[in-house]
Amino acid sequence: MKKQKLVVLTGAGISAESGLKTFRDSDGLWEGYNIEDVATFDAWKRNPAMVQEFYNQRRKAILEAKPNAAHIALAKLENDFDVHIITQNIDDLHERAGSKKVLHLHGEIKKSQSTANSKLIYDMEGWELKMGEKCELGSQLRPFIVWFGEAVPKIEEAAEIVVRADVFIVVGTSLVVYPAAGLVNYVAKKVPIYIVDPGEPTVTNSERIIFIQQKATIGIRKLMDDYLLV
Repeated sequence: MKKQKLVVLTGAGISAESGLKTFRDSDGLWEGYNIEDVATFDAWKRNPAMVQEFYNQRRKAILEAKPNAAHIALAKLENDFDVHIITQNIDDLHERAGSKKVLHLHGEIKKSQSTANSKLIYDMEGWELKMGEKCELGSQLRPFIVWFGEAVPKIEEAAEIVVRADVFIVVGTSLVVYPAAGLVNYVAKKVPIYIVDPGEPTVTNSERIIFIQQKATIGIRKLMDDYLLV
């Protein structure tokens, strides 16, 4: 029997429970930095060394973090469903929990990218990417991150996955960051949508949306017990 296709969109809330802070934690600051100073291409042009060090510290924190119960539960759902995870997160906690089909919309912090050719992407060893480390074309390597104001190259691939979903789940994101937030509009009309997030719902125009107003570790367990029946 063919497994139902379960598509999960995850955001910063799921990784926050593993101790990773988000830029929305305190008035738009991310670990004490303004987003404009560390997460835009203009910031990179102004002060690449500072941006590099910022992501080195984020990378170090991610390497020290561990998948939490929510990551692990989503991985275990592969026993019963054809699970596809689309994540806005730049960490690899889904993969380390055991999820096999993970699409990263905003890049992957454990990879570097050429500043001369964005298609040149490299796996990293360790947490530090240094100024002076260059790609095969001789240009400085930058973090493989989609910064604010940059195109999201995998958004079309994500939309194609969502269109084919039998169940669509949103975890740990307030659905305010576009274009990722727009993926909910690609869900087929009769497909149920579950939103797991402790915040106030931002999507209220559909009767088929079921809100589970809990943090990820609790909410996903409730989703599995009460709705997915696994």
